[in-house]
Amino acid sequence: MAFVETTDASFADVVLASDIPVIAHFTAPGCRPCKAIEPHLTGIAKDHEGRVRLARIDIDANLDTPGRYGVLSIPTVILFADGAPRETLVGAHPRRRYDDAFAPYLPR
Repeated sequence: MAFVETTDASFADVVLASDIPVIAHFTAPGCRPCKAIEPHLTGIAKDHEGRVRLARIDIDANLDTPGRYGVLSIPTVILFADGAPRETLVGAHPRRRYDDAFAPYLPR
């Protein structure tokens, strides 16, 4: 499952208005830890296909949205459900940590 590239202008439509949970990955070009966790996130999306969406937002090109959600370092991954942030993980973690954090919002 691929990431939907999101901007300050499209974030509300892609993430907040989604009818399914969205895993929003706040990243930047050249961020190695960000790239390292992407297989974890795409794996989760594949395991929950049709029940979760992936969104990626470049914090260098989009300043408003990261500021609105208190993103101070990357990678930051926020799971949004029903238009609100539900779970936030900062830094690179093993796949299991993401699975455990997001499980309450991603029914099988």
